[in-house]
Amino acid sequence: MRMMKAVKWKCFVMNSVRLSFHKQCYFSSSTSSSSLPWISPLQFVKAKSRKADPPEMSHASMESQRKPKFISHETAINLIKREKDPQRALEIFNRVSEQKGFSHNSATYGSILHKLAQSKKFKAIDSLLRQMIYETCRFHEGIFLNLMKHFSKFSLHDRVLEMFNAIQPIVREKPSLKAISTCLNLLIESNQVDLARDFLLNSKKSLRLRPNTCIFNILVKHHCSNRDLESAFEVVKEMKKSQASYPNLITYSTLMGGLCESGRLKEAVELFEEMVGKDQILPDALTYNVLINGFCREGKVDQARKIKEFMKNNGCSPNLFNYTALMNGLCKEGRWQEAKELFVEMKSSGLKPDTVGYTTLINCLCREGRIDEAMALLKEMKEYECQADVVTLNVLLGGLCREARFEVALQMLEKLPFEGVYLNKASYRIVLNALCQKDEMEKATNLLGLMLERGFFPHHATSNDLLIRLCKAGMVDDAVTAMSGLVETGFKPELHCWEFLIELNCKERKLIPMFELLDELVIKRM
Repeated sequence: MRMMKAVKWKCFVMNSVRLSFHKQCYFSSSTSSSSLPWISPLQFVKAKSRKADPPEMSHASMESQRKPKFISHETAINLIKREKDPQRALEIFNRVSEQKGFSHNSATYGSILHKLAQSKKFKAIDSLLRQMIYETCRFHEGIFLNLMKHFSKFSLHDRVLEMFNAIQPIVREKPSLKAISTCLNLLIESNQVDLARDFLLNSKKSLRLRPNTCIFNILVKHHCSNRDLESAFEVVKEMKKSQASYPNLITYSTLMGGLCESGRLKEAVELFEEMVGKDQILPDALTYNVLINGFCREGKVDQARKIKEFMKNNGCSPNLFNYTALMNGLCKEGRWQEAKELFVEMKSSGLKPDTVGYTTLINCLCREGRIDEAMALLKEMKEYECQADVVTLNVLLGGLCREARFEVALQMLEKLPFEGVYLNKASYRIVLNALCQKDEMEKATNLLGLMLERGFFPHHATSNDLLIRLCKAGMVDDAVTAMSGLVETGFKPELHCWEFLIELNCKERKLIPMFELLDELVIKRM
């Protein structure tokens, strides 16, 4: 009896367990996603006891676990050069040095110092220079010549000398004559004559400097630039005392240039003859160009042409500069036909005209009112793949406006930027000024809108003139609109212009727009 009860109790318990398990499976299946399969108790136990397979690794995670690629010096330099942010470039420089087996060299230091100098990060430069003292690699003085040029560009002349003085302790060699010449030239070009004099005296003492021709030429150039030709000739006398510093072609060309600029053409020719006859130095095309330019500047173009023929007869072929200088001289005298013939001669001699040559002739033709011929030359430039620059285009725009061919000029302003051609504010101002002078006010208003849209602003005087002319032409609404646009750019109208505009609007009882504009103007002034 007891055994029967025990069996019944066991069956009851088992049934309860089964019922409870089925309920649990039912509720879990109902609350979970319907896509999950039902798992039997046996399957559940087997699944639980079986070790889970490792998750499948994606391609990206496999890539991330790979060993990072070693960055070479060349790659580091390219990364630094491409990086626009100097701080991030410095981070790249520091990060690559953390690689095992990597040490910075002269090239990597040079690239990061150049990047920092461009961005005026002078404290970072000083920090790196202190670090370079303790480096074991061999540095080149070119790093310091580059820094000297950057500091000179920013008018930090004391820093130029600091960079020169840093060469010996870091490069561990005395500065070369090239370094001395570079430093002296930068100081002279910046008109730091006292610093340059002290620098030369110190170099003579500490470096036992024996000035060569290059160093003396810098002094000759300085005196000629200041029109102090007597001092320049004194330097040349000093140069002739030593064979190591004897005057060369550059010396004579510089002196001849100084004489020509002072109008002393006869002395320049005599010096040329002394150079060729006594010192037996053969002139090149640039030396001849000094004389050609000098004679053209003095209005003696025929003598300049004889110099060109002389150089041809003596085995020196004229170059683009010689032809351009002559064409410019002919154009100044209004001899455009001869300038055109010279241009044809230049092309027939095998020389390909450059932008300056084309612009010279285009300018001459525009001043003679031969706009169609000038436009034909612009087309020819495109065919010969010679890029017209903003000077060329402004010359043409001025010529078109002088002939009142505004439609062509406006079309150029409209289309050229879409063809990749750069225009500057002068391009728009040339046409706008001409339109105002010819009272083409509707065209002027449209051009003003185009200018403001592209971020170019008229000259202050032109803006006032434009507003008054619009009012006088009865285009008061256009004047108010124009002033509103100009005020947005920071324009402040002259009192007489403002009074004239208010008076006309009051006569037409257009007070609300004027009050709004007045409020806007007051806010801008505040």
